Amino acid sequence: MNVEAVSGITADPTPGTRATRSGSLDYDAFLHLLIAQMKNQDPTEPVQSTEYLAQLAAFSNVEQALLANSKLDAIMTALSLSQADGLIGRYITSADGTVEGEVKALQVTSAGAVAILTDGREVVLGPGVIVK
Repeated sequence: MNVEAVSGITADPTPGTRATRSGSLDYDAFLHLLIAQMKNQDPTEPVQSTEYLAQLAAFSNVEQALLANSKLDAIMTALSLSQADGLIGRYITSADGTVEGEVKALQVTSAGAVAILTDGREVVLGPGVIVK
């Protein structure tokens, strides 16, 4: 049997198999793939049901770990904001020493906590920031 390499896919994936924004497949897409695997298995060597259950359990474990990570991220964001709250009214200097001033407000972004100074400049809070 002659097998050639596939260089690319031109058709859009079906909605059930689209990847999520994070680049991973969601639970419905996984189930669609599992069903497709069951439908298209080799009848002379069928896959054992225990293998399907193992795949489902493994995917479920990964999904739970991702959910736990997202909850930990939310906790870290809240903790970062509550700790940074004590900086309002204090003077800070950026890690590179180029920006300094009094903290007027705080904002939590994807980069972490950001101190907004009274002159409008911003300093990302992290290692090397000096608090006076």
